[in-house]
Amino acid sequence: MGRSRTYEWEDPATSAAAVGRGTGLDFLRDVVAGRLPAAPLAATLGFTLDEVDHGHAVFSLLPGEEHYNPIGSMHGGVYATLLDSAAGCAVQSTLPQGTGYTSVDLAVKFLRPVTVDTGRVRAVGTVLNGGRRTALAEARLLDDKDRLLAHATSTCMIFPVPRG
Repeated sequence: MGRSRTYEWEDPATSAAAVGRGTGLDFLRDVVAGRLPAAPLAATLGFTLDEVDHGHAVFSLLPGEEHYNPIGSMHGGVYATLLDSAAGCAVQSTLPQGTGYTSVDLAVKFLRPVTVDTGRVRAVGTVLNGGRRTALAEARLLDDKDRLLAHATSTCMIFPVPRG
C-alpha cells in the first residue's frame, strides 16, 4: 500500500531578490519571522530554521518515513542537507550588506542512525573562521538528548551580490 505526502512552498524568487539588500543576519531573521519565505527544499523535506544569531544557525526536522533510505533509516542526503543548511546559514549570518555565499565543499561524518523513533533532530551550525573571501563552518546533528548523530565541516565562498 502506498503512502503519500503533499506540501506547498512559496516563490523562491522572493527570497533570492532579498539576498544582499541587508546583512545576512537580517535576511535570516526575516526568514525565521516569516517576512521572507524559507527555501522550497525546507518544505520538501519538512525542516525549519528555528534560531539564528551572528555566526550561529539552528535547523530542526522531525524524521519521517519519507526521509528513509531502503534499509530503514534516514538517508545520508537528508543528514547532509540539514548540516549544509546549518553551516551555510551560520556563515550567511556573518555577512555584511551586499554579499552572498555558496558552499564550496561539505565533509560529513555519519555517527548514528536516525529513524522515526529518534524524535526531532537539530542541526546546529557555527562559524569557525570567517574571512573576506572564504569562511569555515561546522555543523552538528543532535537528538533531543544532545547526542551527536553526525558532524560536518563546510568551506563557503563569499562574494559580492550583483545588483541590476
